[in-house]
Amino acid sequence: MTSTQQTPEPHGHDGHGDSHGHPHGHSHGHGPAAPVSRHLRKVIAAILIPFATAVAVGLLVLWPGGTPGHQRTGVGFDRQTEQGTVVAVEHVDCKDVNAAQVPPTGDTSTPQGREAVNGQQGQCAKATVEVTTGPDKGRKFTEIVQPDAPRQLHEGQGVVVAYAPDAPRDLQYSVTDVNRKVPIAVLAGIFALAVVIVGRMRGVMALIALAISFLVLTLFILPAIIQGSNPLLVAIVGSSAIMLIALYMCHGLSARTSVAVLGTLVSLLLIGLLGSVFIDWAALSGNTDDNTGLIHGLYPEIDMSGLLLAGIIIGSLGVLDDVTVTQTSAVWELHQADPDMGPRRLYRAAIRIGRDHIASVVNTLVLAYAGAALPLLLLFSIAQSSVGTVANSELVAEEIVRTLVGSIGLVASVPITTALAALVVSADRPGTEAEPAGGGRRGGRGAGRGGRRRRAR
Repeated sequence: MTSTQQTPEPHGHDGHGDSHGHPHGHSHGHGPAAPVSRHLRKVIAAILIPFATAVAVGLLVLWPGGTPGHQRTGVGFDRQTEQGTVVAVEHVDCKDVNAAQVPPTGDTSTPQGREAVNGQQGQCAKATVEVTTGPDKGRKFTEIVQPDAPRQLHEGQGVVVAYAPDAPRDLQYSVTDVNRKVPIAVLAGIFALAVVIVGRMRGVMALIALAISFLVLTLFILPAIIQGSNPLLVAIVGSSAIMLIALYMCHGLSARTSVAVLGTLVSLLLIGLLGSVFIDWAALSGNTDDNTGLIHGLYPEIDMSGLLLAGIIIGSLGVLDDVTVTQTSAVWELHQADPDMGPRRLYRAAIRIGRDHIASVVNTLVLAYAGAALPLLLLFSIAQSSVGTVANSELVAEEIVRTLVGSIGLVASVPITTALAALVVSADRPGTEAEPAGGGRRGGRGAGRGGRRRRAR
């Protein structure tokens, strides 16, 4: 009897709902999305194709010819460095090795680090270091490390050595850091293996997208800013390219992904607008520490406040992708579970999922920034500064603006993306579906609706 016909399971289900077709609260859409009509595909293409074309043109116009050279200053990361290995360590009395010339930190790579420090006593480490790279490969020098230095050296340890060609021969080389390439490479390998084991092919595509994002950052964004291009324009073009590549590679070329792209784009524009207004209003220069000061000294034409805004946009992109894809997948799943739901019902149901996501994402973002600035916050606490004084300092105010602007963009991305997705799936026109399997899908969906109506009667 047709009156007992059961509603078929919606096609294109991506495995994020339970056995009854109910979507979970944090879905990322790992299965094929149900196709939308030809009309909607044309509408989405009319928006995204010009946008993608503009991004491609922006990449071509702003593409740098390479990082411009400069005369090394010998300060911070601008020092010439080589690799080295500690071949021997001998413990001697600090007075016997003139430890007064060694700073308490053990870093002798700067002129300030060679200033006299009186009253050194105890056993110092006299390390013999061999240079293993560069034109002086095989050359050995001695490094004295005080007993209270935070970093001690041991035999066989790999180190980074700073080279000062203008210094006297016995002071040209000094240990500046420890070589951490091996543990970092092992950790990266474990991360990649975990992603592939859990995510399988999706994990592989995510790693490829991550590599491409890193290439865009290092080959386009950073050199273009150094060459003097507007940091905000470079960040928008570069972030848009990363967004298009990452989302479509990881989630497929579909209307669902396209809606997530649109939601991310609108949210990025909002973040850029808010960031520009409040960075200017709060008079944030973007030049707050030794590294930014060094950048400004080497390349004074770089707009440091623009660089700060570019960092806010790029930093928000990764979390935005997660939020917009989740909300789009939630709307699609709700629509497939109940195709009769209109845009208003879809929006209300999906926004309830989004509210949970907002709470967790905003908390994550704030704690991430607080964790990165924890030493600075601890310093203010030690100084017993008031909360108002701490918040008013440019170092902290910069992080506050970065956090709040990014959080506002994330919060806004939920209703924006949810509304776009609800309108798209509700405006579908099954009669214009052009895909070969479309008839079967429409028939199944129509039969499902008919079955529900008959049961209701």
